[in-house]
This record gives sequence, C-alpha cells and structure tokens, in this order.
Amino acid sequence: MAVEAGPWHGLISELLDRSHLWQPEDLGGVLDRAAGRLGLRMTVYVADAEQRMLRPLPVPGRAGAVPLPIDAHAAGQAFALVESVVADGRRWVPMVNGTDRMGVLEVETPAGTAPDERLARPCETVAGLVGHLITTTMPRGDHLHMARRSRPMTAGAELLWHLLPPLTVSVADFAVAAVLEPAYDVGGDAFDYTVDGRRPQFVVLDAAGRGMKAALAAAVALSCLRAARRAGGDLPAQARAADKELLRQFPDARFATAVLAELDLDTGVLRYLNAGHPPPLVLRAGTVAGTLTDGRRLPLGIADPRATCAEIILQPGDRLLLYTDGVTEARDPTGAQFGQNRLADTLERHAADGLPVPETLRRLSHTVLAHQSGPPADDLTLLLVEWSSGAARRTVPPTSRADEQES
Repeated sequence: MAVEAGPWHGLISELLDRSHLWQPEDLGGVLDRAAGRLGLRMTVYVADAEQRMLRPLPVPGRAGAVPLPIDAHAAGQAFALVESVVADGRRWVPMVNGTDRMGVLEVETPAGTAPDERLARPCETVAGLVGHLITTTMPRGDHLHMARRSRPMTAGAELLWHLLPPLTVSVADFAVAAVLEPAYDVGGDAFDYTVDGRRPQFVVLDAAGRGMKAALAAAVALSCLRAARRAGGDLPAQARAADKELLRQFPDARFATAVLAELDLDTGVLRYLNAGHPPPLVLRAGTVAGTLTDGRRLPLGIADPRATCAEIILQPGDRLLLYTDGVTEARDPTGAQFGQNRLADTLERHAADGLPVPETLRRLSHTVLAHQSGPPADDLTLLLVEWSSGAARRTVPPTSRADEQES
C-alpha cells in the first residue's frame, strides 16, 4: 500500500494545529480521524507506571481496546526493543519522546492489505510526534496521567514523580535510564541527572523513612542538589547545600543517603561522592569489573566538611549502575536478601542480551520485584548509564538510527 508524502504532511499538520487547543482526552480521536483520511486506523497505547502493560487511549465511537502485556505481545516487543514490529496484519511502532519510551502506536491498514514497509518511516515520525504531544499535554489535566495508571497513587509518590526527569535520556555518546518501584507508593527514593556539555552528572538518593515525610525530605534534597549544581557548585558543594537545608527544614534530624557522580567524557574520569549509600557497580565488557567503595561521607543532612570526591577512569562502552538499598535488601519468602552478588550476576545476564539500556533496567527491576514475597518493604531505585554511541542509538527507532549514522 503506497501512501503519498502530501497526505502524511496533512496528518502531521492537523495534529499540531489541533494540539494547541485540545483537551487531553481529545488526542486519540484526533489522531484516528486524521489517519482515517489516509485509509489507516491508529490507536495510541501508553505504558503504565510499572512498565508491565500498554494501555489504550480511548477513541470516540469505537469499542474500547484492551490493555496489552509488554512481556507477551508484539506491541510489547516494539516497546522493549524500540523497533517497529509487524504482526497480525498491523504495525506496532515504538512511541518515544526524544528517547523516553512512552508506549506504542498501532497502525492498521485496510482489510486485505499488508502493512507496506514504505509506511515504516512516516509511522515512526507520527509516533514520535504523538509521544511529544503526550508529554506536553499531560500537565493540562488528569486524563493522560490516569490512562497510565493501573491503580491510585499515594500523595508521596505523586509529589516525587512530578519532580523527576524522564526515565530515559540519550545524547550522542551515552544513554541514561532509571526505574523507581513501587511505582504507586514510592516514598523517599529519587534520581536526577544532567546531560549538558561534556561532564554529565548523575544522582540517586534515598531519604530515611516512608510516606509523605520521606517524600518531602527527598524533594528538599533533590531541589538543593539542583540549585547548587545550577549555581556552578561541584559535587561536595551540592552535598553541603543539601546538608544545610535538610537540617533547617527537619528538626527531627531527617537525612538522606545518596551517590553523586560526574563523568568527564573527554578523559573518562568519573568523580563521585558517596553519602552513606550502597556502592555503585561498573560493568566492563559484560562483566562487573568494579565496586566504587571510596569517596565516602556522612549521609546528606549530617554535616561532613572534610568529605572529598573519589576518582576512577572509565572506558568507552562501560556501564555504571547506581541503586538504593531497597534493591539489595529485597527479601524472598525465606528471608534471603537479593544481595549485591545477585545484583551483579543479574546485571551481567541482562547486559549479555544486548538490549537497550532502559529495557535492561526494566527487566532488572522486575527481577528484583519477583524475588520478593508480596509488596516491597522499601523503595527501590536503579539508574544505569552506558557510555557508548551504540547505546544511544538503540534508544531511538531504526530509521532515526540510520539517519544518525549517515550524518
């Protein structure tokens, strides 16, 4: 089935024009009507907060579609691998905002016709636009937030999720992804990063306690680290800023453990500061090659003026994993902890699959959750950085990868 370039331009223009004034619930219907003029039918599926199901956005006048399991459906394969998949006479297209996986776009051609390969590029373009429009439309209301949820979210989790950056960001020569669980009840865990210039920074923190008090402490610490960083402060200065404000805001001496790291992409020097937190892991050539045990200081919220950074040299292709103690201290029904050795083994096994960084992390987090008996006793956060251009390319759809290589 051949489609002229002109009609695709009309579809994109209609989406953009209508997006200025639409309400969040209009997105699915506007897209499907515009696609209908090309003889196509399109349905948007968004990934839920726990990244287990793809949930359809409603289309007026059409029977509601059912949620699809990421781990057992062609749509989930498209989401996981960031690659278009053709199955059952339809095309499933990965939907990203930049490199943050939002879900998939289902594209159906008229009955009796096969999904033509010439649809691949324009469908990926439309899916990318829809991913961007979902992100910019979400702050207008609750509809798109609710579409991505399988159950209500606690107030503490609501606070933290709105402070966090996207789960995945890639630039030319590295990719970074993060996961937080339990998605609807996270309390004191948080993460942050900045990918500006040649010295990206990464943070994982864990405020003591549970519920809203822990969420508030995490929010204070995160805001202080950002403010100090944006004022030009180095890692120790950022930590001191968090110390000062946590002491000021919480008379009960609430604190947060954290790892702050900065990677010099020109020299490979990784500078890091560990404020009472589990030690990060370095993966090299598919094997855990090091545990970062230096650079230690007291937790944030407890002044430690003598603290200094540690340094190691990373190599292109290395992976860096930051995590909270909710990962290693997760217990199975017998009481056995997941532990650092099991974490290292699981990381190596998933790395051997050659998956995109966010998919490696999604599967790793689900492995930790499956280890436990019942709901997690503590929040768990994972942040994974891979320093390679290949890792960055694997987080965008195939035609975008080809364009990047040609340029």
